[in-house]
Amino acid sequence: MGIFSRRQSATLEPTSAAGPRTPFPEGAGPGDALDPALRALTGQWTIDRPHSRIGFSVRHAMVTTVRGAFGDYDSTLYFDGARPSESRAEIVIRIASVDTGVEQRDAHLVGRDFFDARRHPEMVFRSTSTVHEGGGTFRMTGDLTIRDVTRPVELQLDYLGSVLDPFGYERAGFDGTTTIDRTDWGLVYNQRLEAGGSMVSEKVRLQFDISAIRHTAPE
Repeated sequence: MGIFSRRQSATLEPTSAAGPRTPFPEGAGPGDALDPALRALTGQWTIDRPHSRIGFSVRHAMVTTVRGAFGDYDSTLYFDGARPSESRAEIVIRIASVDTGVEQRDAHLVGRDFFDARRHPEMVFRSTSTVHEGGGTFRMTGDLTIRDVTRPVELQLDYLGSVLDPFGYERAGFDGTTTIDRTDWGLVYNQRLEAGGSMVSEKVRLQFDISAIRHTAPE
């Protein structure tokens, strides 16, 4: 599942694995036993920022897609490989860290037309349940708060496997995606096109491309 933190590195416990672990037996379905390798991943993890991305994409002017990401965030994650329902995650994103590659567009996004970051500086996701759907796929349900409006969302989370990297860090990879209607959170600004349709789509795809490293308490 997605894991998010401001920390870029951590001291990790070495594992005996010499190469990547495969996620789950092909064809496994809901209720099937999880791969034993996943049980070894139980514990707290933290994001490796240089190899991860928390981003979004939205259709612009009906014909192209604008992509962006948030660079400043805090979070906590506990992953339970034996009992996925016990897994949990929280992420707190600073809106002012949005980056779409265009300075003027970023300023518009943090302004009153969209996020209004001065009055609502953070966007928060807190998980409420996690379900193993079979294979390497999980469904995490949680509350997403934007502009002080909180609504439930569901993330599809794909476990990509784990590996002991050349530096001795135990890594696990996850991809998470969901699509939301931004107007549900009060993000209603738009412009109509002469030919019909909207300048900015109401549908926004959230994307979590995560490389996580195991977190260990300092000795």
